[in-house]
Amino acid sequence: MKKQSKRVESLKTLIKDESYAVKDAVNLLKELGTAKFVESVEAHISLAIDPKYANQQLRTSLVLPNGTGNSVRIAVLTEPDYVDEVLKMGVEVAGSDDLLEEIGNGNLNFDLLITTPQLMPKLAKLGRALGPKGLMPSPKSGTVTTNLKETIDEFKKGKLEYRADKTGIVHLNFGKIDFSEEQLIENLVAVFESIEKNKPSGVKGRYFKSFNICTTMSPSVNVELNSFRKV
Repeated sequence: MKKQSKRVESLKTLIKDESYAVKDAVNLLKELGTAKFVESVEAHISLAIDPKYANQQLRTSLVLPNGTGNSVRIAVLTEPDYVDEVLKMGVEVAGSDDLLEEIGNGNLNFDLLITTPQLMPKLAKLGRALGPKGLMPSPKSGTVTTNLKETIDEFKKGKLEYRADKTGIVHLNFGKIDFSEEQLIENLVAVFESIEKNKPSGVKGRYFKSFNICTTMSPSVNVELNSFRKV
């Protein structure tokens, strides 16, 4: 732990300013990614919202132009007769009542759960298992769909679901440190634009409070909000 602490302290000396324009922030992030593995790059966006009110909640999805660099383990709840067909679409898990039983037993061996509107009522009783982990399918996030093939393809290509936590902060990965600067900038701008476009109806006045980026193991870099409009 001491070794990591010294490393982080050393990296902090590279952060000279309080905030950076998007391009400069990404350039600096590349310098900070010095771990001995390919680090993910993360965005942590603080918003002036109070999610305890329904009209100030944020949960949606976006397709990153260059993907996340992560493989996503997808599960699909479907009708018994369609399980084999759905598995051929490239998902890792597909099932019907058997999948519901697995979820009820706490076996959540997937990163994303997709289903159809007709089957959503069956998931209602599993809210306690899925909700706290952000795995409950939702029309807003695109995980409740009438077109399973299209939805599965989108998430496999880099579509990601995100939500603001109870403190009003969005946490998400927007790529890997070995992406080019241009790829990271494109993904980061897409994140900003998606959050801006999906501003909750109950939010008045200022919306963004701060926008920080970091690698898995680095200190964070504050990004100037106005610079997103100049990229």
